[in-house]
Amino acid sequence: MEKRLAILGSTGSIGTQALEVCRLYPDLFKPEVLTASENHQLLIKQALEFLPNAVVIGNNDKYTAVREALSMHPVKVYSGEDAIAQVTEMGSVDMVLMAIVGFAGLKPTLHALRAGKDIAIANKETFVVAGEIVQKLAFEQRCALIPVDSEHSAIFQCLVGEDYREIEKIILTASGGPFRGANGSDLHNVTREQALKHPNWEMGAKITIDSASMMNKGLEVMEAHWLFGLPASQIEVVIHPQSIIHSMVQFRDGSIKAQMGLPDMRLPIQYALSYPVRLQAPYPRFNFANYPSLTFETPDTSTFRNLALAYQALERGGNMPCILNAANEVAVTAFLAGKVSFPGMSDLISKAMDSVGFIRQPGFEDYLETDHETRAFVQSLSHQ
Repeated sequence: MEKRLAILGSTGSIGTQALEVCRLYPDLFKPEVLTASENHQLLIKQALEFLPNAVVIGNNDKYTAVREALSMHPVKVYSGEDAIAQVTEMGSVDMVLMAIVGFAGLKPTLHALRAGKDIAIANKETFVVAGEIVQKLAFEQRCALIPVDSEHSAIFQCLVGEDYREIEKIILTASGGPFRGANGSDLHNVTREQALKHPNWEMGAKITIDSASMMNKGLEVMEAHWLFGLPASQIEVVIHPQSIIHSMVQFRDGSIKAQMGLPDMRLPIQYALSYPVRLQAPYPRFNFANYPSLTFETPDTSTFRNLALAYQALERGGNMPCILNAANEVAVTAFLAGKVSFPGMSDLISKAMDSVGFIRQPGFEDYLETDHETRAFVQSLSHQ
């Protein structure tokens, strides 16, 4: 039975790979809505191929170009951030793939949940910033939240058929990024180009920098907290350079289940879209002979401070994860622009956590204000 998809962030890394899955299974997955923030040329190309019901370009200045390019086709064209959120509510949409990066994914996620849509979610920042609100709304609306991140998909797959009460801990694996083994002094001269060279995965710029700084793993710890209902003490991070074991679950009897496979984001995307069915796929298969050893290390949180900062934010709770997330987004932008050093990103995040007002029980408006205040604070520091 065909599943009609709203792919939010269709021109990004996750979005383009999701469309690869749609090409493999045209009778099962129909792109009903495609959205992009800036890349209007690729959005037009995708729309001409898949002929969705609607497309949205976030940048209003590019609306005319998209509308004119699609004027001879039965595709509705909208623009603006509000429209990206509103199209998730369309009655013709069965599932929303949330592939928007950063805080911008929160608003459309909430719109989709209020409309009763199941969500395949690749936007970890939504859980980091407002996990309690998101989970409460999903429960009330009886919506499925199916993880797309390879680590959380691995945990999700390991827990199918299991009793969550029997979990002793979950183990999130991390590649260690391009600077694994470096010390603090090594990182001061890291260039933008070096940080964007991930050893195992091809991803967008923001998530690649997050991976290099270990912030991505910190965000994943917070996402796991909300997805699986576990405290920080039951979420462990282990460095696994080969990226073959995507994550593990240890149960109270000591046994461990692991989900393994070659690093390929199409696999968790496809699983999220087709769940609970596993579809045949033509992707390369893992060969044990090609990986005679799988290795593991303890994370160096004194050098890669972002992971420690994320645990601190989770333990503190309230709006502290929101502060951390907003500070990190601005810090990454500043690093990519050459305004701060690689270790300087952690300095900015730490200062924001110490300086921005803490709210123990924030509501949605508090999150918006916290995000705004934090961004302004970190931007002022990065321009000094």
